[in-house]
Amino acid sequence: MSDDQQLKQAVLDELKWEPSVDAAHIGVTTKGGVVTLSGSVDSYAEKHAAETATLRVKDVKAVAEEIEVKLPFSIRHGDAEIADAAVNRMAWSSSVPRDAVKVAVDKGWITLIGEVHWHYQREAAAEAVRNLWGVTGVSNQISIKPKANAGNIKSDIDKALNRSWFNPEHVVVSADDGKVTLSGTVDDWSERALAGTTAWAAPGVMSVTNNIRVD
Repeated sequence: MSDDQQLKQAVLDELKWEPSVDAAHIGVTTKGGVVTLSGSVDSYAEKHAAETATLRVKDVKAVAEEIEVKLPFSIRHGDAEIADAAVNRMAWSSSVPRDAVKVAVDKGWITLIGEVHWHYQREAAAEAVRNLWGVTGVSNQISIKPKANAGNIKSDIDKALNRSWFNPEHVVVSADDGKVTLSGTVDDWSERALAGTTAWAAPGVMSVTNNIRVD
């Protein structure tokens, strides 16, 4: 069995293992570590879960996500209803600053706009609306504007990566005016994602470009 065939089977097995995904409706193709997902699902939450499950699989280098959200007729909602539900859901989230995020909805596709101080707040806003019925997609256009810039972002991130067992020879950090770039190589996608999350946690970070390769 070729490497691509082995990876395809591993992804199929992981999709079947994930209880929030109906793997029977999802197609998988692989080429050189790049996985393409196709087919259709009943909700955007399931689409997101399929992508997340795929990224958990060892040797996956990237995911091309072509799954279509086809809402059952019985659960379709108007854009005004979805917008109202999204605003209410974020209002109940302790991680989303009150009145910091605005919502626009077009045919079930939610666009989030606004400014927050931290990456986790930006992600929390998307997470709050992702699982709403009727949502066909989410565009997170929330920008990050830190309260204050840290004195040495690169040093702070290097220390945090070291606490997370990353070898400094494998992950290289550069920072310029709050914009961080990560490069180097790691063994799997979860390590790459962890490095990105670690960088985002540093005070003063406005953006993270994760150029780490998975070998």
